[in-house]
Amino acid sequence: MVASALRARQDARSFEGERRVSEQIGTGETGERDSRLRLITDGEWAGWSMWQSDAFEQRAGPFYERFDGNGGVTAFRAGPEHMNGGGFMHGGCLLTFADAALFTIARPAMEGSFGVTVNLSGDFLDSARVGELLEARGEVTRAARSTVFVRGLATADGRPVLSFTGIIRKVGRR
Repeated sequence: MVASALRARQDARSFEGERRVSEQIGTGETGERDSRLRLITDGEWAGWSMWQSDAFEQRAGPFYERFDGNGGVTAFRAGPEHMNGGGFMHGGCLLTFADAALFTIARPAMEGSFGVTVNLSGDFLDSARVGELLEARGEVTRAARSTVFVRGLATADGRPVLSFTGIIRKVGRR
């Protein structure tokens, strides 16, 4: 994996509650806010955050994330730039979105570590179109010392469009 594939993710020490994770979004071990995570304060994405340090995700999405009572959720609004020649969302865009979602879903299990995706698999279930809200949610199926296994589902306006699984390799602490 190349260095640009590294993703910094926020420190959360346990699964004891998504509320704790939500309260700590963007904070490191010292409790200081991570300057790479920007809280959106107005518009459609008010209350969501985005990683301003990930230039690829900025161009591909941009993708937004937050934690609610059901865990981490990653989202974006489908635009014309996300579509293929047939007018449906490009499969590469959906998989890029799933890759970003892996890290939001896995945040509690990452324990402040950087990580790289070592496996990402997806099954396309339906197409997404311009204007639809895409969201991805999931769960950690296993968290080991150096790897985290995740499965998730991406929806477009609530309709399932992609199921995915992935493995993240922890590569060091922030």
